[in-house]
Amino acid sequence: MAKTAELKGGSFTLSALHLVDGDITKAADFLKQKVEQAPNFFAAAPVVIDISQADSSIDFALLQQSVKHAGMIPVGISGCKDVDKQQEAKDAGFAIMNAARQAKAAEPVMQPTKIIRTPVRSGQQIYAKNCDLVVMNHVSAGAEIIADGCIHIYGTLRGRAIAGANGQQNATIFCQNLQSELVSIAGNYWLSDKIQDEFWGKNVVVSLAENNLNIEHMAL
Repeated sequence: MAKTAELKGGSFTLSALHLVDGDITKAADFLKQKVEQAPNFFAAAPVVIDISQADSSIDFALLQQSVKHAGMIPVGISGCKDVDKQQEAKDAGFAIMNAARQAKAAEPVMQPTKIIRTPVRSGQQIYAKNCDLVVMNHVSAGAEIIADGCIHIYGTLRGRAIAGANGQQNATIFCQNLQSELVSIAGNYWLSDKIQDEFWGKNVVVSLAENNLNIEHMAL
């Protein structure tokens, strides 16, 4: 009998919204602002809502509707240990994604570096799965380069660079000319307006320290 479908494990990058005080309206306004700032990256992107710091009363149906209205797609709830609240979230259409209940994934086997010699043009996406990515050319605005490991760009970066896409916090972005729409490491990101003028258009290294992005000039 021919197979009609297969269910396999996969690895995907999800943004996480931390609902700090339970204010759904304020959180939705924050998401809407991010979507407006970088629609190519955030519009219709899946998001998980961490409610571990929120108060005990959450209107999950309103949360689901508000996130959708902001322009993103709510897929799950994390940080919820209360069984009754989990059921409320499920009834509203959320998946329960508590990390404590998930089996620890095996460390991926890193593969040889992926090398791109041609320009990465607007609308193009390149993903280096379980390896570093080297781009020996320019990355245009509207383009996206993603790597589970480090990213090296020997040209101008005008698009989006996402390193450590599978959660590797020691991933690094090396860029010869930083003019990026977005840089991200292990889910932590900066849009262009967060990049200081002293690093704009310069040869830089982007790394992660204590869950905060750090940019410094690359020593030549």
